Amino acid sequence: MQQEAPALRLFRGLLWLYPSEFRDHFSREICFAFADRLREQPTLACLLSMYWGVLTEAPKEHYHVIRQDITYTLRTMRREKVATLTAVLVLALGIGSTTTIFTLANGLLLRPLPYAHQETLVTVGELPPGAERPNAVAFPNFLDMRARNRTLENFALFTPGPFTLRGDMEAERVPGATVTASALPALGVAPLLGHWFAPEDDQPNAPPTVILGEGLWRRRYGADMAIVGKSIIVGSTPARVTGVMPKAFHFPDVAEMWVPLRSDPKTNRRTDYFLRGVARLAPGVSIQQAEADLCAVMDQIKRENPRETFEQSVKVEPFRLRTTASLQPLLFTLLAAVGFVLLIACANITNLLLVKASARSREIAVRGAMGATRMRIIRQFVAESLILGLAGAVCGSALAAAAVPGMMRLTPPNFLPSWVAFSPDLRILGFVVAVTMAASLIAGAAPAISSSRHNLVDALKEGARSSTPGSGKARLRSGLVVAEVAMSILLLAGAGLMIRTFFNLERQRTGFQPENLTTLVASVPGNRYPGGEPAQQLARRIRQELAALPGVLGVAGASGVPILDGWGRSLTAEGHPVLSLKDAPIIQHTVVTPGYFQTIGLPILDGRDFTEQDAKDSLVTIVDAAIARRYWPGQSAVGKRVRYGPPEYNEPWHTIVGVVDEVRNQSLRAQGNHSVYLPYREFSSSTSSYLVRTRAGMPDPGGALRARMAAIDPGIAISRVQTMEEILSRSVWKERFFATLLAFFGGLALLLAAVGLYGVMAYTVSRRTHEMGIRMAMGASSGEIRRMILRESGRLIAAGLVLGLLGAAAVTRYLETQLYGISPTDVPTLLAAAVVLAATGMAASYLPARRATRVDPMIALRAD
Repeated sequence: MQQEAPALRLFRGLLWLYPSEFRDHFSREICFAFADRLREQPTLACLLSMYWGVLTEAPKEHYHVIRQDITYTLRTMRREKVATLTAVLVLALGIGSTTTIFTLANGLLLRPLPYAHQETLVTVGELPPGAERPNAVAFPNFLDMRARNRTLENFALFTPGPFTLRGDMEAERVPGATVTASALPALGVAPLLGHWFAPEDDQPNAPPTVILGEGLWRRRYGADMAIVGKSIIVGSTPARVTGVMPKAFHFPDVAEMWVPLRSDPKTNRRTDYFLRGVARLAPGVSIQQAEADLCAVMDQIKRENPRETFEQSVKVEPFRLRTTASLQPLLFTLLAAVGFVLLIACANITNLLLVKASARSREIAVRGAMGATRMRIIRQFVAESLILGLAGAVCGSALAAAAVPGMMRLTPPNFLPSWVAFSPDLRILGFVVAVTMAASLIAGAAPAISSSRHNLVDALKEGARSSTPGSGKARLRSGLVVAEVAMSILLLAGAGLMIRTFFNLERQRTGFQPENLTTLVASVPGNRYPGGEPAQQLARRIRQELAALPGVLGVAGASGVPILDGWGRSLTAEGHPVLSLKDAPIIQHTVVTPGYFQTIGLPILDGRDFTEQDAKDSLVTIVDAAIARRYWPGQSAVGKRVRYGPPEYNEPWHTIVGVVDEVRNQSLRAQGNHSVYLPYREFSSSTSSYLVRTRAGMPDPGGALRARMAAIDPGIAISRVQTMEEILSRSVWKERFFATLLAFFGGLALLLAAVGLYGVMAYTVSRRTHEMGIRMAMGASSGEIRRMILRESGRLIAAGLVLGLLGAAAVTRYLETQLYGISPTDVPTLLAAAVVLAATGMAASYLPARRATRVDPMIALRAD
């Protein structure tokens, strides 16, 4: 039976802090293979064992020696306060940055979900051809897949969406979700009070029921223990409360109440995608097996319903990916970035310890000559690097604890699911221990190995009046500086690309004027304002009342707000081929009131705006310029007709009365999302949006709008009161977050590289004082000495820049999916990063070069 190295036991122990799916990647065979590699490298194996021994397994007879090493190290550090504080600060920055980003990754990717047996909880979605991420699930397809699959348990559907609570208190919009009765059995969470929905509650004609979240139950209903069985007003309909969920339950993200789906399969089409699937894997079934099984079922559905289905397949993924899939590339890139920062910090500490080892070369050689073993000398350097690492870890952890809340302020409120938390846990502690050990090993290995190869004669030569620039230690120090510069240019290039991406998106043309535009969502009580004329009268009254407010320039109603809301349907143009649902373009639909285009600042390029008469008795529409160019190039689209929806539905033709400019509907990145507009006669929802144009500088427009809406009818629930500029800012939060952090880490890498370059050049100048004295005594001017030092520094910087730019050209390609409007190998950005780094490096080298010119030749010649 093979014995594992002590360091391997530590490594394997740390792995048990992580979920089983992560531990599975590190099998026993891999650990033994690593152990075999260690046996081939006795020096590295010795260092690993020493680190382990100093921490945990040092024999009792060695305690005295170890205590001596630690005491001697602390005494040395006390004498060299500036160098020690610099080393601790550098390590704290490296370890703190790495711990901060790992804390984010831990909260999003590793922290257990608040559901039982999370490893078997999956999402199910239909995957359109060519798509990377799964779509929602059509309800009829769900029924067929649930009945025919052999690999899932408790297959359920859900869709998040707010609800309006009314009654004796003020109307309130509450985040919630519509779910099937099988959702809770799939999640494995028991209610706090009452029970979950029964299957009969999920039938199309079943009486309305509702389940409350613990927070809502306490806040609005005073933690009434008799709430189960009572009726509350949801929307405009009484619903019986069947249960209260525990405090930690907010499925799917931040929901506080749930209602049953109660969907009728006869009224749902196989092309209506608005429901998400969640399920449990059957015992012994893998994700791949479940996906293959569901794809086979979907093939059967497509054969049975050729006119109602696309060429879609089915995608099964771990439930966590539903939230974290879009964030994983960002997190992994940030982890790589802070890894470079940590390596630069380690290179700095290695250089510092090499300098200290060179200064102590005589002492070490004498100790060796007097009988000190190589292991004894290595242990001394191990103790020093460990103490520095532990001090850096303590300070770095404090920095990380302060940095995480600050970073969270860069994210939009309520963006992350409620189960995401960034508080410290054993996993973060294990990571800090592992990073500290790794940093200490990396920083201390080279000095320990090089100094243990002592030779008294060589040490006396090296301690002579000048050092040899081409010596092994000098080459190692120079190589570390080159590596620091190369890694810094990678981070600076990445930061530059993301900053350019962020500015490109901020400058992106939206098609309308977002300045001084405030939006809100109004949910009206349907029992007082049923659809049709009463709802239209209320919409007109709301517009008139809001327009009468001081400082308001225009008001319009709409079915949604650009960037936030979207509703797509297919389009068929008269006189053009009738395309099937699979081939027809999906067009963004928005229902608007007259004056909408003027209010949001969207110019009408041809034709006219809607009128109040259009809302009563005409089938008219307005399209954007992209649609007009596509179907009627070189001619006016006004007067042409289009039909919406699949051809087989035979919906009525709409006459085009106007053409407007294009807008970005879904996001600032999305292009080609064409838009059509319908008059508000087609309002069918009790919830609608209002967009209000105000004068610049109007104080608190949101508060004024809320007050006026409450005066119109206190039963109208108001939500999502925000400016369009806030909406646009939130839409690019990931790019802002990414650019801010990469810029910070790039600046940190630049600072550390400058410190490393300064340290090497300062040490070089101090060791070559005698040589410079001779040069100046023989007539060399101060400028020549300064240029000599700067040339040496320039060579190191140039070598690092060449390596870094080559690496950046390859590595930045992994950022391509995160970029917008810029190439990953953008030459101006790479050159700008190189210029900034070169200028900073030369500035850091100027101080040692200037000090070299102040050498007095007579003093230098007398110096040792």
